[in-house]
Amino acid sequence: MTDRIVVVGAALYDDGRLLAARRSAPEELAGRWELPGGKVEPGERGEDALVRELREELGVEAEPLARVPGEFDLGRGYVMRVWRARLLAGEPKPLEDHDELRWLGPGELWTVDWLPGDIPAIHALTES
Repeated sequence: MTDRIVVVGAALYDDGRLLAARRSAPEELAGRWELPGGKVEPGERGEDALVRELREELGVEAEPLARVPGEFDLGRGYVMRVWRARLLAGEPKPLEDHDELRWLGPGELWTVDWLPGDIPAIHALTES
C-alpha cells in the first residue's frame, strides 16, 4: 500500500465567517479556492502543522479548536484533514501560493470555485 501524504486544512473562522484562499500556484490549481493549510512534516502533529502553515502562508496566529470528522481525498496520494480554528492575532495576507483571500459568510460559501478536494470538506463543515 502506498503511503498517503497528509495535508491539513484550516476552517479558519472570524466573526462567523470562513476564510477561503485562491491558489496562485501550481498552475493546474491556480484560480481555484481552498481552505488554507499545507503538508504535515514527518513527526509533526496535525494541529502543530496547521498553526505553522497559517503562520507561513497567511502571517497569522491561530488556534485549532476541533477536527472535522473524516479525511478528504485530494488525489495523487494526498489526503486532507480539516480543523476548525479561530484567529488569535494578525490580519491574513496571501503570502505563499495564494493571490487572494475572502471571508465568506454562511450564505456565501458557494460563491467561489472550490478545488474539487475541498468541496466535501465544505459540506462536512456545514453539516457539523
